[in-house]
Parts: sequence; C-alpha cells; structure tokens
Amino acid sequence: MARGNQRELARQKNLKKQQENVKNQKKAGDPKKRMESDADILRAKQAAADARKAKEELEKMKNKKR
Repeated sequence: MARGNQRELARQKNLKKQQENVKNQKKAGDPKKRMESDADILRAKQAAADARKAKEELEKMKNKKR
C-alpha cells in the first residue's frame, strides 16, 4: 500500500507540470507577431546605443580641440 501514496504524489506532480506547460503555451502567442515585436525592441535599443556612441565621439572631438 505504500506505493499508492507514491503514485498519488507522482500524479499531482505531473498535473502541476502540465498546467505550467499550458501557461507557457498561452504566453507564447503568435510567433510572427512576437518576432516582429522583439525585432522592434532590438531596433530601438540599437538606435539608442548608436546615439550614445555618436554623442561620446562628439565629446572626444571637442575635448581634443581644447
């Protein structure tokens, strides 16, 4: 009879795991939209980084002239 408890615990663990998988699948959404959204975010980050680098270069040029 000891195995009965073990089986019940395994069932509960498996049920919890399945519920987490369902949550993750719902979160994923449409892959094309998600990819487009991620690309937009990365483009914005890159633009910000480029602007920061340009500003730093401008500051270097100003400091050299002094």
